[in-house]
Amino acid sequence: MTILCVRFQLPPMYEAALPGLLGLLEEFTPVVEALPPDGALADLRGAERYFGRSAVELASVIRVRALARYGVDCAIGAGPGPMLARVALRDARPGVTCAVPEDAVAGFLAGKPVAALPGIGPATARTLGEYGLDTLGLVAAAPLSTLQRLIGAKAGRELREKASGIDRGRVVPNAVARSLTTERSFGIDELDPGRHRGALLSAAEETGARLRAVEKVCRTLTLTVRYADRSATTRSRTLKEPTAHSAALTRAAYGMYEALGLQRARVRAIALRAEGLAPADQASYQLTFDPVDEKARRLEEVADRARAKFGPRAVMPGALGRGGGSPSADGLRAA
Repeated sequence: MTILCVRFQLPPMYEAALPGLLGLLEEFTPVVEALPPDGALADLRGAERYFGRSAVELASVIRVRALARYGVDCAIGAGPGPMLARVALRDARPGVTCAVPEDAVAGFLAGKPVAALPGIGPATARTLGEYGLDTLGLVAAAPLSTLQRLIGAKAGRELREKASGIDRGRVVPNAVARSLTTERSFGIDELDPGRHRGALLSAAEETGARLRAVEKVCRTLTLTVRYADRSATTRSRTLKEPTAHSAALTRAAYGMYEALGLQRARVRAIALRAEGLAPADQASYQLTFDPVDEKARRLEEVADRARAKFGPRAVMPGALGRGGGSPSADGLRAA
Protein backbone atom coordinates (compact mmCIF):
# COMPACT_ATOMS: atom_id res chain seq x y z
CA MET A 1 0.00 0.00 0.00
CA THR A 2 2.05 2.89 -1.25
CA ILE A 3 -0.53 5.32 -2.67
CA LEU A 4 -2.85 7.51 -0.62
CA CYS A 5 -6.01 9.18 -1.92
CA VAL A 6 -6.93 11.96 0.49
CA ARG A 7 -10.17 13.91 0.59
CA PHE A 8 -10.07 16.88 2.93
CA GLN A 9 -13.35 17.79 4.61
CA LEU A 10 -13.30 21.37 3.40
CA PRO A 11 -16.30 23.66 3.88
CA PRO A 12 -18.00 24.80 0.64
CA MET A 13 -16.14 27.55 -1.23
CA TYR A 14 -13.03 27.02 0.91
CA GLU A 15 -10.85 25.59 -1.84
CA ALA A 16 -8.28 28.31 -1.12
CA ALA A 17 -7.00 26.08 1.72
CA LEU A 18 -6.09 23.25 -0.67
CA PRO A 19 -2.60 24.53 -1.62
CA GLY A 20 -1.58 24.61 2.05
CA LEU A 21 -2.91 21.09 2.60
CA LEU A 22 -1.00 19.90 -0.46
CA GLY A 23 2.10 21.44 1.09
CA LEU A 24 1.47 19.27 4.13
CA LEU A 25 1.52 16.16 1.92
CA GLU A 26 4.69 17.38 0.24
CA GLU A 27 6.44 17.22 3.61
CA PHE A 28 6.32 13.44 3.12
CA THR A 29 6.72 13.08 -0.65
CA PRO A 30 7.25 15.35 -3.67
CA VAL A 31 4.97 13.10 -5.75
CA VAL A 32 1.60 14.74 -5.03
CA GLU A 33 -1.21 15.14 -7.55
CA ALA A 34 -3.89 17.71 -6.75
CA LEU A 35 -7.52 16.66 -7.26
CA PRO A 36 -9.40 19.96 -6.85
CA PRO A 37 -11.43 21.11 -5.12
CA ASP A 38 -10.71 19.00 -2.01
CA GLY A 39 -8.49 16.00 -2.74
CA ALA A 40 -5.07 14.70 -3.68
CA LEU A 41 -3.09 11.57 -4.52
CA ALA A 42 0.29 10.98 -2.84
CA ASP A 43 2.88 8.35 -3.77
CA LEU A 44 4.59 7.30 -0.53
CA ARG A 45 7.01 4.67 -1.83
CA GLY A 46 10.05 6.76 -0.96
CA ALA A 47 8.49 8.01 2.29
CA GLU A 48 7.90 4.48 3.57
CA ARG A 49 11.60 3.69 3.21
CA TYR A 50 12.77 7.06 4.53
CA PHE A 51 10.56 7.21 7.63
CA GLY A 52 10.46 3.47 8.25
CA ARG A 53 6.67 3.58 8.49
CA SER A 54 3.88 2.12 6.38
CA ALA A 55 1.59 4.28 4.26
CA VAL A 56 -1.26 3.68 6.73
CA GLU A 57 0.90 4.89 9.63
CA LEU A 58 1.93 7.96 7.67
CA ALA A 59 -1.74 8.60 6.84
CA SER A 60 -2.45 8.89 10.57
CA VAL A 61 0.29 11.51 10.92
CA ILE A 62 -1.09 13.45 7.94
CA ARG A 63 -4.55 13.45 9.48
CA VAL A 64 -3.30 14.74 12.84
CA ARG A 65 -1.27 17.53 11.21
CA ALA A 66 -4.21 18.59 9.02
CA LEU A 67 -6.39 18.86 12.12
CA ALA A 68 -3.75 20.65 14.17
CA ARG A 69 -2.70 23.19 11.53
CA TYR A 70 -5.90 23.78 9.57
CA GLY A 71 -8.71 22.35 11.69
CA VAL A 72 -9.57 20.09 8.73
CA ASP A 73 -10.26 16.36 9.04
CA CYS A 74 -9.81 14.04 6.09
CA ALA A 75 -10.84 10.66 4.74
CA ILE A 76 -8.01 8.55 3.32
CA GLY A 77 -7.90 5.49 1.07
CA ALA A 78 -4.68 3.52 0.63
CA GLY A 79 -3.78 0.97 -2.03
CA PRO A 80 -1.04 -0.39 -4.28
CA GLY A 81 -2.03 2.03 -7.07
CA PRO A 82 -3.95 5.28 -7.64
CA MET A 83 -7.12 3.57 -8.87
CA LEU A 84 -7.24 1.20 -5.90
CA ALA A 85 -6.61 4.07 -3.49
CA ARG A 86 -9.54 5.97 -5.02
CA VAL A 87 -11.81 2.95 -4.67
CA ALA A 88 -10.68 2.49 -1.06
CA LEU A 89 -11.57 6.12 -0.37
CA ARG A 90 -15.24 5.27 -0.98
CA ASP A 91 -15.18 3.13 2.18
CA ALA A 92 -13.13 5.57 4.24
CA ARG A 93 -14.58 7.97 6.76
CA PRO A 94 -13.10 10.99 8.53
CA GLY A 95 -10.66 9.63 11.10
CA VAL A 96 -10.43 6.21 9.44
CA THR A 97 -8.07 5.02 6.70
CA CYS A 98 -9.38 2.28 4.42
CA ALA A 99 -6.46 0.20 3.12
CA VAL A 100 -6.40 -2.41 0.36
CA PRO A 101 -3.59 -4.96 0.92
CA GLU A 102 -1.78 -5.96 -2.25
CA ASP A 103 -2.58 -9.65 -1.70
CA ALA A 104 -6.30 -9.02 -1.18
CA VAL A 105 -7.16 -6.78 -4.14
CA ALA A 106 -9.38 -9.28 -5.97
CA GLY A 107 -11.46 -9.99 -2.89
CA PHE A 108 -11.80 -6.30 -2.07
CA LEU A 109 -13.06 -5.43 -5.55
CA ALA A 110 -15.27 -8.48 -6.18
CA GLY A 111 -18.39 -7.23 -4.43
CA LYS A 112 -18.08 -3.57 -5.41
CA PRO A 113 -20.56 -2.06 -7.88
CA VAL A 114 -19.18 -1.27 -11.32
CA ALA A 115 -19.67 2.46 -10.70
CA ALA A 116 -17.10 2.25 -7.88
CA LEU A 117 -14.32 2.41 -10.48
CA PRO A 118 -13.11 5.93 -11.32
CA GLY A 119 -14.22 6.96 -14.79
CA ILE A 120 -17.23 4.62 -14.94
CA GLY A 121 -20.35 6.75 -15.26
CA PRO A 122 -24.00 5.85 -14.67
CA ALA A 123 -24.64 5.14 -18.37
CA THR A 124 -21.85 2.53 -18.64
CA ALA A 125 -22.83 0.97 -15.31
CA ARG A 126 -26.45 0.80 -16.45
CA THR A 127 -25.48 -0.87 -19.75
CA LEU A 128 -23.44 -3.54 -17.97
CA GLY A 129 -26.15 -4.01 -15.34
CA GLU A 130 -28.70 -4.80 -18.02
CA TYR A 131 -26.60 -7.87 -18.85
CA GLY A 132 -26.15 -8.90 -15.23
CA LEU A 133 -22.66 -7.45 -14.90
CA ASP A 134 -23.37 -5.29 -11.89
CA THR A 135 -20.31 -6.07 -9.73
CA LEU A 136 -16.59 -5.89 -10.44
CA GLY A 137 -16.21 -9.58 -9.66
CA LEU A 138 -18.67 -10.48 -12.42
CA VAL A 139 -16.98 -8.07 -14.83
CA ALA A 140 -13.56 -9.58 -14.10
CA ALA A 141 -14.93 -13.07 -14.82
CA ALA A 142 -16.75 -12.06 -18.02
CA PRO A 143 -15.21 -12.89 -21.42
CA LEU A 144 -13.26 -9.97 -22.83
CA SER A 145 -15.16 -10.24 -26.12
CA THR A 146 -18.46 -9.71 -24.27
CA LEU A 147 -17.26 -6.53 -22.58
CA GLN A 148 -15.82 -5.17 -25.82
CA ARG A 149 -19.08 -5.82 -27.63
CA LEU A 150 -21.00 -3.94 -24.93
CA ILE A 151 -18.83 -0.85 -24.38
CA GLY A 152 -16.15 -0.90 -27.09
CA ALA A 153 -12.78 -2.56 -27.67
CA LYS A 154 -10.48 -0.23 -25.71
CA ALA A 155 -12.96 0.57 -22.93
CA GLY A 156 -13.80 -3.12 -22.50
CA ARG A 157 -10.14 -4.12 -22.20
CA GLU A 158 -9.39 -1.35 -19.69
CA LEU A 159 -12.48 -2.13 -17.64
CA ARG A 160 -11.61 -5.83 -17.37
CA GLU A 161 -8.07 -5.00 -16.26
CA LYS A 162 -9.28 -2.58 -13.60
CA ALA A 163 -11.98 -4.98 -12.36
CA SER A 164 -9.24 -7.61 -12.00
CA GLY A 165 -7.17 -5.26 -9.86
CA ILE A 166 -4.60 -4.32 -12.51
CA ASP A 167 -3.75 -0.71 -11.80
CA ARG A 168 -1.52 0.87 -14.45
CA GLY A 169 -2.04 4.43 -13.25
CA ARG A 170 0.58 6.63 -11.63
CA VAL A 171 0.60 9.78 -9.56
CA VAL A 172 1.48 12.78 -11.71
CA PRO A 173 2.70 15.79 -9.71
CA ASN A 174 0.90 18.98 -10.64
CA ALA A 175 -0.04 22.39 -9.34
CA VAL A 176 -3.49 23.45 -8.23
CA ALA A 177 -5.21 25.04 -11.19
CA ARG A 178 -6.50 28.54 -10.60
CA SER A 179 -10.18 27.93 -10.01
CA LEU A 180 -13.29 29.01 -8.19
CA THR A 181 -15.81 26.54 -6.76
CA THR A 182 -19.47 26.92 -5.80
CA GLU A 183 -21.29 24.05 -4.12
CA ARG A 184 -24.93 23.35 -3.32
CA SER A 185 -25.71 20.65 -0.74
CA PHE A 186 -29.11 19.10 -0.12
CA GLY A 187 -30.52 18.58 3.36
CA ILE A 188 -31.56 15.06 2.35
CA ASP A 189 -30.52 12.83 -0.53
CA GLU A 190 -32.35 14.51 -3.41
CA LEU A 191 -34.06 12.44 -6.13
CA ASP A 192 -35.93 15.20 -7.97
CA PRO A 193 -34.19 16.30 -11.22
CA GLY A 194 -36.02 19.61 -10.92
CA ARG A 195 -34.29 20.27 -7.60
CA HIS A 196 -30.98 19.25 -9.16
CA ARG A 197 -31.47 21.79 -11.95
CA GLY A 198 -32.50 24.44 -9.44
CA ALA A 199 -29.26 23.88 -7.52
CA LEU A 200 -27.30 24.10 -10.78
CA LEU A 201 -29.01 27.37 -11.67
CA SER A 202 -28.25 28.86 -8.26
CA ALA A 203 -24.61 27.67 -8.38
CA ALA A 204 -24.10 29.00 -11.91
CA GLU A 205 -25.50 32.42 -11.05
CA GLU A 206 -23.34 32.65 -7.93
CA THR A 207 -20.27 31.52 -9.91
CA GLY A 208 -20.89 34.21 -12.49
CA ALA A 209 -21.38 36.86 -9.82
CA ARG A 210 -18.15 35.88 -8.04
CA LEU A 211 -16.20 35.93 -11.32
CA ARG A 212 -17.52 39.37 -12.18
CA ALA A 213 -16.73 40.62 -8.67
CA VAL A 214 -13.03 39.81 -9.15
CA GLU A 215 -13.11 40.84 -12.84
CA LYS A 216 -12.25 37.36 -14.11
CA VAL A 217 -13.59 35.07 -16.84
CA CYS A 218 -13.30 31.28 -17.00
CA ARG A 219 -12.44 29.04 -19.93
CA THR A 220 -13.61 25.71 -18.51
CA LEU A 221 -16.53 24.69 -16.31
CA THR A 222 -16.47 21.46 -14.29
CA LEU A 223 -19.54 19.80 -12.78
CA THR A 224 -19.21 17.42 -9.81
CA VAL A 225 -22.23 15.44 -8.60
CA ARG A 226 -21.82 13.70 -5.25
CA TYR A 227 -24.14 10.79 -4.46
CA ALA A 228 -25.56 9.30 -1.26
CA ASP A 229 -22.92 6.52 -1.25
CA ARG A 230 -20.14 9.16 -1.23
CA SER A 231 -19.14 8.42 -4.82
CA ALA A 232 -18.99 11.25 -7.32
CA THR A 233 -19.16 11.91 -11.05
CA THR A 234 -17.16 14.74 -12.61
CA ARG A 235 -17.53 16.22 -16.09
CA SER A 236 -15.76 19.21 -17.66
CA ARG A 237 -16.67 21.37 -20.62
CA THR A 238 -14.54 23.94 -22.44
CA LEU A 239 -16.67 26.98 -23.15
CA LYS A 240 -17.00 28.51 -26.61
CA GLU A 241 -15.37 31.68 -25.29
CA PRO A 242 -14.08 32.82 -21.89
CA THR A 243 -17.02 34.16 -19.91
CA ALA A 244 -18.38 35.32 -16.57
CA HIS A 245 -21.92 35.54 -18.01
CA SER A 246 -24.32 33.63 -15.72
CA ALA A 247 -26.60 32.52 -18.57
CA ALA A 248 -23.68 30.98 -20.50
CA LEU A 249 -22.46 29.18 -17.37
CA THR A 250 -25.98 27.91 -16.70
CA ARG A 251 -26.33 26.53 -20.23
CA ALA A 252 -23.01 24.70 -19.92
CA ALA A 253 -23.95 23.32 -16.49
CA TYR A 254 -27.33 22.09 -17.75
CA GLY A 255 -25.67 20.47 -20.77
CA MET A 256 -23.23 18.49 -18.62
CA TYR A 257 -25.99 17.46 -16.21
CA GLU A 258 -28.24 16.21 -19.01
CA ALA A 259 -25.33 14.27 -20.55
CA LEU A 260 -24.94 12.26 -17.31
CA GLY A 261 -28.32 10.66 -17.93
CA LEU A 262 -29.11 10.40 -14.21
CA GLN A 263 -32.29 8.47 -13.51
CA ARG A 264 -33.60 8.89 -9.97
CA ALA A 265 -30.06 9.32 -8.65
CA ARG A 266 -29.79 10.07 -4.93
CA VAL A 267 -27.76 13.27 -5.05
CA ARG A 268 -26.18 14.73 -1.93
CA ALA A 269 -24.42 17.77 -3.42
CA ILE A 270 -23.70 19.51 -6.70
CA ALA A 271 -20.63 21.67 -7.31
CA LEU A 272 -19.48 23.86 -10.19
CA ARG A 273 -15.82 24.77 -10.61
CA ALA A 274 -14.74 27.58 -12.93
CA GLU A 275 -11.22 26.92 -14.22
CA GLY A 276 -8.72 28.61 -16.48
CA LEU A 277 -9.38 32.00 -14.92
CA ALA A 278 -8.06 35.06 -16.72
CA PRO A 279 -8.53 38.82 -16.42
CA ALA A 280 -11.80 39.88 -18.01
CA ASP A 281 -10.21 42.87 -19.75
CA GLN A 282 -7.83 40.56 -21.63
CA ALA A 283 -10.50 38.17 -22.93
CA SER A 284 -11.78 38.27 -26.49
CA TYR A 285 -15.49 37.99 -27.26
CA GLN A 286 -17.58 37.31 -30.31
CA LEU A 287 -19.67 40.36 -31.12
CA THR A 288 -23.41 39.88 -30.66
CA PHE A 289 -26.36 41.99 -31.74
CA ASP A 290 -28.91 39.88 -29.83
CA PRO A 291 -31.03 42.32 -27.78
CA VAL A 292 -32.02 39.55 -25.36
CA ASP A 293 -28.37 38.81 -24.60
CA GLU A 294 -27.58 42.49 -24.14
CA LYS A 295 -30.57 42.88 -21.83
CA ALA A 296 -29.37 39.92 -19.74
CA ARG A 297 -25.92 41.46 -19.39
CA ARG A 298 -27.38 44.79 -18.31
CA LEU A 299 -29.56 43.06 -15.72
CA GLU A 300 -26.49 41.24 -14.45
CA GLU A 301 -24.88 44.60 -13.77
CA VAL A 302 -27.97 45.67 -11.83
CA ALA A 303 -27.99 42.41 -9.89
CA ASP A 304 -24.30 42.71 -9.05
CA ARG A 305 -24.86 46.21 -7.67
CA ALA A 306 -27.77 44.88 -5.59
CA ARG A 307 -25.59 42.09 -4.18
CA ALA A 308 -22.81 44.53 -3.37
CA LYS A 309 -25.23 46.81 -1.49
CA PHE A 310 -27.61 44.33 0.17
CA GLY A 311 -25.64 41.06 0.33
CA PRO A 312 -25.34 37.85 -1.73
CA ARG A 313 -29.02 36.91 -1.24
CA ALA A 314 -30.30 40.18 -2.67
CA VAL A 315 -31.13 38.44 -5.96
CA MET A 316 -33.37 35.40 -6.17
CA PRO A 317 -32.02 32.38 -8.10
CA GLY A 318 -33.37 32.49 -11.64
CA ALA A 319 -33.72 36.24 -11.71
CA LEU A 320 -31.40 36.49 -14.68
CA GLY A 321 -33.07 33.82 -16.75
CA ARG A 322 -33.07 30.05 -16.57
CA GLY A 323 -30.44 28.59 -18.84
CA GLY A 324 -30.05 31.77 -20.83
CA GLY A 325 -33.72 32.54 -21.37
CA SER A 326 -35.17 36.01 -21.20
CA PRO A 327 -34.46 37.47 -17.76
CA SER A 328 -37.18 38.99 -15.64
CA ALA A 329 -36.77 42.07 -13.51
CA ASP A 330 -39.43 40.64 -11.22
CA GLY A 331 -36.74 38.31 -9.87
CA LEU A 332 -34.79 41.18 -8.30
CA ARG A 333 -35.53 41.99 -4.72
CA ALA A 334 -33.84 43.76 -1.83
CA ALA A 335 -32.81 41.56 1.07
